[in-house]
Amino acid sequence: MSRRPLPTEEEARRILAQRRTKEGRWTEIVGERLARVTRPVKIIKARGNTPGVLELRVVTSGALFVQHQQQDIIAQVNLFLGAETVGKIRIQQGPVKPLAATAQPKPKTRSLPPLPPLPPAQEAELEASVAHLPEPLRKALTKLGKAAYARSKDEADDPYR
Repeated sequence: MSRRPLPTEEEARRILAQRRTKEGRWTEIVGERLARVTRPVKIIKARGNTPGVLELRVVTSGALFVQHQQQDIIAQVNLFLGAETVGKIRIQQGPVKPLAATAQPKPKTRSLPPLPPLPPAQEAELEASVAHLPEPLRKALTKLGKAAYARSKDEADDPYR
């Protein structure tokens, strides 16, 4: 019997890039809430046609939650891997690595355009109205006042307002 030759390094990279591991799809299988506190360790196959045992590593604080969701997890895993693949869950408490950064979308940040400069008379009036306040509050109210003046100017220029 002859053995198949091993793939080259380039072929191995291509094969690995195409395949997604089961752990990489764990969030798809059980949902984000459960995926944050659990990781699949292994599936222990049973003899014959009986369902196997799914071993999960669970954060200590999430063990009770996972125990209550056990039947739902089994149903979801069997839906993904095939009927009667898993019949029981064995919970192993311990630390869980955080989800991969690619699975979590980054929040979008909104940057506002800089405020247009105020006429010197309006700026002096605004500074005088907040001069008696403490420094952090004065800065915040000055910035708010400049934004309000800029917006009122924009609304005055808008013929449809």
